Amino acid sequence: MDKSPSYPQNFLEYQHLFPRLFELAEEYAREARTNGPLDEKTTHLIQLAAAIAIRSVGAVHSHVRRAIEAGARPEEIFHVVNLMVSTLGFPAAASAFSWVNDVLRKMEKP
Repeated sequence: MDKSPSYPQNFLEYQHLFPRLFELAEEYAREARTNGPLDEKTTHLIQLAAAIAIRSVGAVHSHVRRAIEAGARPEEIFHVVNLMVSTLGFPAAASAFSWVNDVLRKMEKP
């Protein structure tokens, strides 16, 4: 599986137009992730669960990519999705499954 990130064009354009905003947002997020005992992979898996809960396709895509970059295996990501069945219901988990697959399939392509 190719682990290089593939960011959506809209994200890249937004980042290009507002580089300082993105720099500050990344700094803020990095501080939140590193200011505690959880490792980076775990923090992204938790953020993935939150993204699924608010049904944010973009955030799910982002945290799948970031979790993979931090060393998560697809099985761990799907475990997070499956945990959402009892909390959010099957339809939310099924949607998340689709969004996760969007990213994983794109990463598998040569």
